[in-house]
Amino acid sequence: MAGTRVAVLGAGIVGAACARELARAGLAVTVLERGGPAAATTAHGEGNVLVSDKGPGPELTLARLSLELWPRILEEIAGRRPETAHAVEWDPKGGIVVATTDAGARELERFAAGQRGEGVTAEPLDAADLAAAEPHLTRDVAAAVHYPQDAQVQPAAAAAALLADALDAGAALRTDCEVLGPVTRGGRLTGVRTSRGTVEADAFVNAAGPWSGALAARLGAPVDVRPRRGEVLVTTPLPPTVFHKVYDADYVGAVGSGAEDLQASAVVESTRAGTVLLGSSRRRVGFDDRLRPEVLSVIAAKALRLFPSLEGVPVMRAYGGFRPYVPDHLPIIGPDPRLPGLWHATGHEGAGIGLAPGTARLLAGLLLGQDPPLDPAPFRADRPAALGQGGAA
Repeated sequence: MAGTRVAVLGAGIVGAACARELARAGLAVTVLERGGPAAATTAHGEGNVLVSDKGPGPELTLARLSLELWPRILEEIAGRRPETAHAVEWDPKGGIVVATTDAGARELERFAAGQRGEGVTAEPLDAADLAAAEPHLTRDVAAAVHYPQDAQVQPAAAAAALLADALDAGAALRTDCEVLGPVTRGGRLTGVRTSRGTVEADAFVNAAGPWSGALAARLGAPVDVRPRRGEVLVTTPLPPTVFHKVYDADYVGAVGSGAEDLQASAVVESTRAGTVLLGSSRRRVGFDDRLRPEVLSVIAAKALRLFPSLEGVPVMRAYGGFRPYVPDHLPIIGPDPRLPGLWHATGHEGAGIGLAPGTARLLAGLLLGQDPPLDPAPFRADRPAALGQGGAA
């Protein structure tokens, strides 16, 4: 399919990963971005590459594929652009999930057992091992599990590295280019009208993150992707204090909840610069981007329960962003049967950083007519939840 023209709609991390995968496969790729690359959802994430928060099922399968691909991709990029790859700050530091109640401990142990059955390394930690791994963590812990496969990247730098590698392979980038509507011929999407003129292609990949639902509707094939807001606090730089991604076991429940009101749990991790990131929250408030002090207070209080030593540490900033939420909590990846020529790579909610490489590999395999690396059926665009016809609300 060399010479096939593909327009990727969105230059966040998922769009950048898709552009790279397709351009490296020899396709003629153009990335259309209404603002700047990685300037929206990607820039407001924590950079998580996790298996620890995913139970057995298709998302975990996609996460394991992505975890396998991330270091290989960065190694390839390093061979061409060493400084660009270094800036990604790949850190396979592992994660530790803790339960602070007996009920939480039983649920964590059940959850971890299911993951081990799918090939995830999930190691129970006793009190001594936990204290050695995280000396500043509260001792009021009923159970703890270590996930050595968890990793972290600097999200904007990771997206920039993927996009740069796509451009090196011949892809083109158009910024400040908003998609306004479709151009169809014989029931097929053959072009998009944009604020910078019409762009024609053989395939169009909807990778617009939280705006994917509105974009798909504008093109005539709506999918149920909604914004879900999250906030993060950032401390001033500290001496080494947090050595893994550490979070309370109730984080998994917050991720899986479809509730509109605030869902919050303690998530604490450090960055290479020495700052500590405190999360996390989930709220369905449309595209209301106002920071709410009461939400930030809940995040801070939950983080202090895990790391009491952070009391009194200055918070130098807070930020929030929108995540692309699908009611059944699975991304939408693949062709849209209602509108030939339209493809989707969206709906990853807060897991897009980690799932981007696997998503791109799956999408490219389907688009190129190759055997996909995993079963694409759970991610199809015409399943009821993706069409707004079912799934968790």
